[in-house]
Amino acid sequence: MKDKKSLTIIIPFFDERENLEPLYKELKQALESLKELSSWEIVFVNDGSLDGGERIIEKIAKQEPRVKLISLNRQFGKGKALEEGLKKAKGELIAFMDADLQDDPKDLKKFLAKINEGYDLVNGVRQKRQDNLVIKVYSKIFNWFLKNFLKSPFSDINCGFKVFRKQVSNNIPLYANNFRFFPLAAFYKGFKVSEVEVNNRPRLHGKSKFGVKKIFIGILDTLTAYFLFRFAERPLHFFGALGGAIFALGSIILGYLAIERLFFGQLLYRRPILQLGILLVVIGVQIVMTGFLGELIVYLRRERE
Repeated sequence: MKDKKSLTIIIPFFDERENLEPLYKELKQALESLKELSSWEIVFVNDGSLDGGERIIEKIAKQEPRVKLISLNRQFGKGKALEEGLKKAKGELIAFMDADLQDDPKDLKKFLAKINEGYDLVNGVRQKRQDNLVIKVYSKIFNWFLKNFLKSPFSDINCGFKVFRKQVSNNIPLYANNFRFFPLAAFYKGFKVSEVEVNNRPRLHGKSKFGVKKIFIGILDTLTAYFLFRFAERPLHFFGALGGAIFALGSIILGYLAIERLFFGQLLYRRPILQLGILLVVIGVQIVMTGFLGELIVYLRRERE
């Protein structure tokens, strides 16, 4: 067996009062059976809960010093909660888990076995998802897009259960909703990644936080990730292609109108499409120039580094 490591488990929660104590008991039992660990701690992050769940963790923390509580002033979202948890994490290994009891603490042994094989980040794959049809379809489309357009090596990147070495998080900024793409960011940074099958259990208490709003936000986040991972180091490739296409369309329109005016005597002030052609040319030039500015920013940043 390789050298034993310390582990920090970060669990953000919002209105999960009924799940917190059973989760802690399961986790403690699973952690104490893991001979691969030198030490462990559990960091619960209260993301502005309204049901008083933080009082349960406060009571547990008084009896168990390895349990810590971070309380945010209001609901900031899962990304902020994970970020705050990472600031307090002392373990060489970090685990992210959800507080809804759908993640099985017994699967930690699988994650640690993979980490001991030399991987830097191991993501969970829910084989029998206990979610409704809308969530399953959304997740399949989401993962299909990532595999085909971003060459993602993950089958279920939205799984909240993952374990990674602390240096991974030290090299990847965690903010807003980019926690969704944290495993993919690690892959693009050159870290060695893998995945393991996990037991996804049905929710027994509380309500799922997934809704129509999250689907819309997820689409925007996916487009953001596509741009960042594909074009962050070469913005002109994105803005140049987009601006060039718009400029070309505007030029075609203006060229057609020029032919009509020169050879057929058409009066262009009667053609509203003239304004459209001019607008497209101007917008195309502006978008291309945005790409040049992006390239300049990347160059100056690299020069400073």
